[in-house]
Amino acid sequence: MIEVSVKLQSAITGGTTELARLYICNEGGTDKVGDYGVYVLRGRSTDSLDRKTVQKRAKVLGHRRLDEHVWNLVTKALVAAGYKTGEFQEPEEF
Repeated sequence: MIEVSVKLQSAITGGTTELARLYICNEGGTDKVGDYGVYVLRGRSTDSLDRKTVQKRAKVLGHRRLDEHVWNLVTKALVAAGYKTGEFQEPEEF
Protein backbone atom coordinates (compact mmCIF):
# COMPACT_ATOMS: atom_id res chain seq x y z
CA MET A 1 0.00 0.00 0.00
CA ILE A 2 1.18 3.51 -0.82
CA GLU A 3 0.10 6.33 1.48
CA VAL A 4 0.17 9.86 0.09
CA SER A 5 -0.18 12.65 2.62
CA VAL A 6 -0.22 16.39 1.95
CA LYS A 7 1.18 18.46 4.81
CA LEU A 8 1.56 22.18 5.30
CA GLN A 9 4.74 23.30 7.07
CA SER A 10 4.06 26.74 8.53
CA ALA A 11 6.87 29.25 8.13
CA ILE A 12 5.24 31.33 10.88
CA THR A 13 4.60 28.79 13.65
CA GLY A 14 6.89 25.97 12.52
CA GLY A 15 3.95 23.58 12.98
CA THR A 16 2.77 20.93 10.56
CA THR A 17 -0.86 20.48 9.48
CA GLU A 18 -1.97 17.46 7.47
CA LEU A 19 -4.39 18.61 4.77
CA ALA A 20 -5.19 15.44 2.81
CA ARG A 21 -4.43 11.72 2.56
CA LEU A 22 -5.05 8.92 0.10
CA TYR A 23 -4.14 5.26 -0.17
CA ILE A 24 -3.18 3.39 -3.32
CA CYS A 25 -3.59 -0.36 -2.82
CA ASN A 26 -2.24 -3.11 -5.05
CA GLU A 27 -5.16 -5.18 -6.28
CA GLY A 28 -3.45 -7.50 -8.73
CA GLY A 29 -1.78 -7.71 -12.08
CA THR A 30 1.64 -9.02 -12.94
CA ASP A 31 5.21 -8.11 -12.01
CA LYS A 32 5.19 -5.56 -14.83
CA VAL A 33 1.61 -4.24 -14.92
CA GLY A 34 -0.54 -3.52 -11.90
CA ASP A 35 -4.11 -2.69 -10.97
CA TYR A 36 -4.76 -0.47 -7.97
CA GLY A 37 -7.61 0.66 -5.76
CA VAL A 38 -7.58 4.33 -4.76
CA TYR A 39 -9.11 5.55 -1.51
CA VAL A 40 -9.30 9.27 -0.76
CA LEU A 41 -10.02 10.00 2.89
CA ARG A 42 -12.41 12.65 4.19
CA GLY A 43 -10.97 15.42 6.33
CA ARG A 44 -8.55 18.31 6.49
CA SER A 45 -6.68 17.48 9.69
CA THR A 46 -4.77 14.48 11.00
CA ASP A 47 -7.49 13.81 13.57
CA SER A 48 -10.26 13.69 10.96
CA LEU A 49 -8.13 11.77 8.44
CA ASP A 50 -7.21 9.22 11.12
CA ARG A 51 -10.91 8.20 11.22
CA LYS A 52 -10.21 6.68 7.77
CA THR A 53 -13.60 7.60 6.34
CA VAL A 54 -13.37 7.06 2.58
CA GLN A 55 -14.70 10.03 0.62
CA LYS A 56 -13.88 8.81 -2.89
CA ARG A 57 -12.97 5.44 -4.43
CA ALA A 58 -11.40 4.86 -7.82
CA LYS A 59 -9.37 2.34 -9.82
CA VAL A 60 -6.14 2.56 -11.78
CA LEU A 61 -5.87 -0.32 -14.22
CA GLY A 62 -2.85 -1.36 -16.28
CA HIS A 63 -0.19 0.81 -14.63
CA ARG A 64 3.25 -0.16 -15.98
CA ARG A 65 5.06 -0.63 -12.65
CA LEU A 66 8.60 -0.90 -14.02
CA ASP A 67 8.33 1.68 -16.80
CA GLU A 68 6.72 4.57 -14.93
CA HIS A 69 7.70 6.53 -11.82
CA VAL A 70 5.53 6.31 -8.71
CA TRP A 71 4.48 9.94 -9.30
CA ASN A 72 2.79 8.77 -12.50
CA LEU A 73 0.76 6.32 -10.42
CA VAL A 74 -0.15 9.07 -7.94
CA THR A 75 -1.24 11.31 -10.83
CA LYS A 76 -3.37 8.54 -12.34
CA ALA A 77 -4.92 7.91 -8.91
CA LEU A 78 -5.84 11.57 -8.47
CA VAL A 79 -7.29 11.85 -11.98
CA ALA A 80 -9.25 8.61 -11.52
CA ALA A 81 -10.70 10.05 -8.30
CA GLY A 82 -11.83 13.17 -10.17
CA TYR A 83 -9.07 15.64 -9.32
CA LYS A 84 -8.20 17.34 -12.59
CA THR A 85 -8.33 21.05 -13.30
CA GLY A 86 -6.69 21.38 -16.69
CA GLU A 87 -3.46 21.12 -18.58
CA PHE A 88 -0.16 21.87 -16.89
CA GLN A 89 1.50 25.09 -17.99
CA GLU A 90 5.23 25.57 -17.47
CA PRO A 91 5.88 28.72 -15.38
CA GLU A 92 7.90 31.48 -17.03
CA GLU A 93 10.49 31.30 -14.24
CA PHE A 94 11.12 28.64 -11.65
